[in-house]
Amino acid sequence: MSTAINDDAVRAHSGRRDPTIVMKHGAGGRAMRRLIQETLTRGFIDIGVDGFGIAAMDDGAALRLGDRWLVVTTDSHVVQPVFFPGGDIGRLAVAGTVNDL
Repeated sequence: MSTAINDDAVRAHSGRRDPTIVMKHGAGGRAMRRLIQETLTRGFIDIGVDGFGIAAMDDGAALRLGDRWLVVTTDSHVVQPVFFPGGDIGRLAVAGTVNDL
């Protein structure tokens, strides 16, 4: 299943449980899942193409393009300092992306 943005659904849903996005929404727990479900997934609709993505609560997407697949994932990493014992921001970013794929 692939998705497309449904602007009406996005506009219609402004009554989130939490009126402000705070640190707990980025921690990967229940608050983050609820925020994604209450805001992002409601703005996407199934367009009938094989695949999966945000509507399936996945952190990436697999989209069928003819006889091939396009797999997309995004992560963000904030580390201070950029270089630290045992690694750096580049290695951390690559490891996180490869792990998702």
